[in-house]
Amino acid sequence: MWSTTPMPELAPLTGQRILVTGATGMVGGPLTKRLAADGNTVFGGARFTNAAARDELAGAGVNTIRVDLGTADFAEIPDDLDYVLNFTVSRTNDWDADFAANVEGVAQLMEHCVGATAFFQCSTAGVYESQGQTPLTEESPLGDSHRAAGFQTYSISKIAGEALVRHMATTLGLPTVIARLSVPYGDTFGWPFFQLMMIERDIPIAVHPDAPSLYAPLHLDDIVGSLPYLLSAASVPATTINWGGDNVAVEQWCERIGELVDKKPVFQTDANAIPSLPLDMTRLHELGFDPTVSWDDGIRRLVETSHAPA
Repeated sequence: MWSTTPMPELAPLTGQRILVTGATGMVGGPLTKRLAADGNTVFGGARFTNAAARDELAGAGVNTIRVDLGTADFAEIPDDLDYVLNFTVSRTNDWDADFAANVEGVAQLMEHCVGATAFFQCSTAGVYESQGQTPLTEESPLGDSHRAAGFQTYSISKIAGEALVRHMATTLGLPTVIARLSVPYGDTFGWPFFQLMMIERDIPIAVHPDAPSLYAPLHLDDIVGSLPYLLSAASVPATTINWGGDNVAVEQWCERIGELVDKKPVFQTDANAIPSLPLDMTRLHELGFDPTVSWDDGIRRLVETSHAPA
């Protein structure tokens, strides 16, 4: 049974040996650089098909190593890791490729890193079946919420990945936490960042007809800040936790972007848009973590950093 006793405030991660896979990704890249800046020995794992991306990470103090979950290429992964954070995600819509990286490859990574203190699996709120505007708990029904939006393999491969991660955690005795991330963003990346560019260019933003479209965006500051709390919940069997901030409608945060750039967003109702996936954040709050960046402050920071005035 889940404990309702709040945990004490935890210090940021520092002085740890951490492997982050998916280190060139939208979330993994900024996270990897922040962990290195906080005094950790960070190994950024990716295929590194882009030399410039590798150089950028190395310049930020990250030890770059080749890691490919699709082919189980783990030869450069060092020993004596404290934490393994898997942020690799494959969204090619090729079933074989996406199952290899999002499912089988994760299991093989856990086997390879079985001596770590804990394993962190970044999953997604996209594993849930939408219940409209009702916040989703960790026990809510799962479903294929992203197929209509063009992500044919995403929800299903991530659900399968979670199942195999749970199996491997128990089989290997490896403390594991599965975090179902909502909408990640920062001052220079994320879904709101792309919507800012769309608003600047008068490009319509697709929204689901079952309005409002609620999600739980989480700023990079809080992605980093919540990691110690999530890792503290790693266990055998694996623990699953919703990972997000306050629930807010995409229509609302886009309207706020519009106010800040003095341009009214254009919305286009589309039945194929991703439906509402608000999250019940009780479990994360009971670990002792509360977000420090409100959605409004996060949007303001994003616009101040990334808006290109005409």
